[in-house]
Order: sequence, then C-alpha cells, then structure tokens
Amino acid sequence: MADPHVLVLYYSRHGATAAMAAQVARGVESVAGISARLRTVPAISATCEQTEDEIPDDGPLYCELDDLRDCAGLVLGSPTRFGNMASPLKYFLDQSSALWLGGALIDKPAGVFTSTSSLHGGQESTLLSMMLPLLHHGMVLVGLPYSEPGLMSSTSGGTPYGASHWAGADNSRALDTAEAALCRALGKRVGRLALGLGALS
Repeated sequence: MADPHVLVLYYSRHGATAAMAAQVARGVESVAGISARLRTVPAISATCEQTEDEIPDDGPLYCELDDLRDCAGLVLGSPTRFGNMASPLKYFLDQSSALWLGGALIDKPAGVFTSTSSLHGGQESTLLSMMLPLLHHGMVLVGLPYSEPGLMSSTSGGTPYGASHWAGADNSRALDTAEAALCRALGKRVGRLALGLGALS
C-alpha cells in the first residue's frame, strides 16, 4: 500500500474524545513509514446529514467510506452513551455494508478508545460495543498489553480493551499523563501492526 495511513475515526460532543484522538494520532505518527488521518462524523439530529454542510466549520473532515476502505489500520473513538458507542458513530458504521461484502477491512488492525463523564460509566462496555462491528468486518483487534505502565498506575482510565478517559461530570477534566500515554501507545501499536500486516498481504 502506497503511503499507508491509520484512520483515527471518532465522534466527540464536548472535546474529550477529540483530545484522545489527537494523542492516538501522535502515537501513530511516531512510527516511521505510516501516517495518521483524523476524521469525524456529523451529529445525528432532526436535520439529517443530507442537509448539513459537507465540510464541518472546524476540526477534521467528515469521514467517507473511502477513508475507511483505504486505511491500513483503524482506531475508533466514541464517548460513552449508556455503556454503548454514540449513535453518530454507529450510524456511520451501519452504512459500511458494501465494505463488509467486499471484505475491504479483513486482516487490518483496529483499536478503540472512549471517554466517560462518570468514573464507572461503562468505559469497557463501550469499548466492547465498538469492537463488535470491527469483528464482523474481519479486522484484527488490538488492545493494550500490561507492559504499558499506565494500565497499572492510572486511577481514571485505561483498560486492556483500549484507551479510556474519565472527563468528569462537567466534562472539564483534561487527559492526565497516564491516559494520554495510553492513547499514544494504542496509536503506536496499531501503526506498527498496520505496517507489519500490510507487508504480509
């Protein structure tokens, strides 16, 4: 694959998941030979995506299915919604049936990350909910091994299933050092595996 990249695809309502995405992208970019491509999805509202501007006012571009098809790896991020991924991200993934039928994502590495406003707000179940469609696509799931020191020292976020963050009840708590390091570690791991698996195909 010429100019391989890892797609860092996320939805963020209050900015915490976007901050995590930036750290994940930094981790990807720390791997020589691969780049990160940040993309987001529009919110779901009474005005559907057909009536919204195609380019957001600020931040990364909205993701298209071509971005997903052409990536060498994927890191998917969402705030938690009752222990599940946010509906805008699921809505986008629900439109990826053509990629599934064509096997476009088979054997590509994928990781997940999330942010919650409460400490026990469903971080791990949200990560697992994001993994399900990726398994159906035949992707190779990448977690965080316990060789990452942040998994044993963090008191707010970080799981073997993927990176996580506790944003606080008002969503004002910034990423702490351990959470940010785990985001970068996840991006770096997906980046390394994307290059390795790409060389095998």
